[in-house]
Amino acid sequence: MKKIIRSLAAVAALLAMQASHAADGMFDSSSVEAGGGEHVQVVRLAVQKDWNRNWLPTSGYHLSGYWDANVAYWRANQWLDVKGDKKDLAVVGITPVFRWEADNKLGLYADAGIGAALFSSVYRNTHRQLSTAFEFADHVGVGYVFANKWELGARLQHYSNGGIKHPNGGVNLLLLKAAYHY
Repeated sequence: MKKIIRSLAAVAALLAMQASHAADGMFDSSSVEAGGGEHVQVVRLAVQKDWNRNWLPTSGYHLSGYWDANVAYWRANQWLDVKGDKKDLAVVGITPVFRWEADNKLGLYADAGIGAALFSSVYRNTHRQLSTAFEFADHVGVGYVFANKWELGARLQHYSNGGIKHPNGGVNLLLLKAAYHY
């Protein structure tokens, strides 16, 4: 638990320092997400790098995307299907995300991505078992980017190992997102 908290604190410090390096172009935005699913709560910190592409332009919108590198803290509340047993997990991941957005990158957007995640231990919470520490992480989301560069969004996130090993119960989450674009 202490290692996970220290790791998240280190990532939070790196995200805070990133604002001073935004001019270097290493990352374009950073975000925090919170939410959960069946007997699990999640806090996720991430940085993003915009692809700056303009595919399929139409009516002031286009398809673009970004890389999302993240680290998360998961709190499972029914570990090994035992009510009240808790387990803390760390998850790191990277996801290429496609985004349908306005040409000026403000206002409403929709995005979707499929990436990879590595758990600190195999997930076995409630009746959900994933069987591997490596998981695919896919999501669909919507949100709004304000003129002051802040973004608010929501996403449905799904983790599973794609049938690499069974059982593969999958984990579904609802996450709320706040991000700042440099």
